[in-house]
Amino acid sequence: MIELKNEKIAVPIVLIAGLLWSFGPLVVRNMTDPHLVPWQYIFGRGLTIFLILNLYLYFEEGMNFYKNYKKIGKSGIVGGIGLGVAMISFIYSITNTSAAVTLLCLAAMPFFTALLAFLFLKEKISLNVWVSIFIATVGIIIMAFGNDGKNSLIGFIFGITSSIGFSVFSVSLRWRKETPKFTTVAIAGLFCVVFAALIILIKNQSFFSSSYNSTMFSLHGTLVCLGLILYSIGSKAIQAAELTLLSLTEVIGGIFWVWLPLFGINEVPSSSTIIGGFFLFMSIIYYSLIMKWNKRHIALN
Repeated sequence: MIELKNEKIAVPIVLIAGLLWSFGPLVVRNMTDPHLVPWQYIFGRGLTIFLILNLYLYFEEGMNFYKNYKKIGKSGIVGGIGLGVAMISFIYSITNTSAAVTLLCLAAMPFFTALLAFLFLKEKISLNVWVSIFIATVGIIIMAFGNDGKNSLIGFIFGITSSIGFSVFSVSLRWRKETPKFTTVAIAGLFCVVFAALIILIKNQSFFSSSYNSTMFSLHGTLVCLGLILYSIGSKAIQAAELTLLSLTEVIGGIFWVWLPLFGINEVPSSSTIIGGFFLFMSIIYYSLIMKWNKRHIALN
C-alpha cells in the first residue's frame, strides 16, 4: 500500500475517488434496459470487483496475498455479505427511482452506521450525533412521502437497504479492526457473483446480457475498485470529519451527471427530493463539524 502522509495531496486523491464513484449512476442510466437484466449486472459487476481487487492485492503483496482470506473471520464474512447486499440493492433502487433519491439514501450511511455501532458494538452516541441523526431522519421522511408512487417507493426502500448494507460493512470493520478491508470487499464481489449465479440458474437465464451491457457492467465495477483504491491511499492522511465532507462529491456529482443535458439523461430531482436532500446535507455538515473532536483516521487498508 502506498504510504501517503501529505494532506494537500491526499485531499484531491479522495475527491477523485468520490468523483469516480459519482459516475456510477450515469453508467447505469446508459445501460440498455438495466431493469430487465439486474442479475446479469450484479454478476458482471461483482466478478469485475473480485478480479480487480485480487489483482491489486497480488501486485501489492505478491503470491502471499491469498493469506488475507485466512484472516477475515466472522467480521469479514458479515461485512462482505452486508456490502454484497448493498451492491445488490443499489441496482434495484436506481432502476426504480431517481438517481438523486438513491444517492441521498446512501448519503445517510454515517447515521445508520452510528446506530448499528450503538446497538451491536455498544459505542456511545453523543447528543450532537443524535441531533444530526434526527435532522437526517426528517430529510429521509420527506423524501419517502414525496416518492409515494409504487415503483418510486420500492426504489427508495432498496436505497435505504443499500445504505444499511454499507453500514453493516463499516461496523464490521470496527468490530475487528485487523480484518483485511480489501479482502472483505472482494468477498462482497464474490457473494454477488455466487448469489446472482444461483438466481440466473433458477430462472434459466443467460449469464450475460448484450456485449454493450456487459461492458457497462464491468465499467461500473472498475470505477468502484479504482475509487476504493484511491480512497484507501488518501484516507491515511485525512481525519474522519474531512472524509465525511469529501465523500459528498459522490452524491453531488452523481446527481449532477444524470441531470446535465450534455449526457442525454436530463433527470431533474423532484421538489421533495431537493427539500429532503437539503435536510440530509445539513445533517452531514453538522455531523462533520462535530466530528472534528474525533482525531481518528479512517483507512480502508
